Amino acid sequence: MTYEIECQIEELRAELRNAVDPGERRQIEAELDLAQAELTVAIAELDGRADVRRRMI
Repeated sequence: MTYEIECQIEELRAELRNAVDPGERRQIEAELDLAQAELTVAIAELDGRADVRRRMI
């Protein structure tokens, strides 16, 4: 699971390096922040430091 997130983060970093439009840069930065947060949670869950349960509506 973390491998896929890490790949996504690398792709977003590459996109960010090539982005020139300020709006596009902000969008990519937001997606990158979210992916990094997801990776942090995934690693914590694997290490047993977090027990994140998703509520079903």
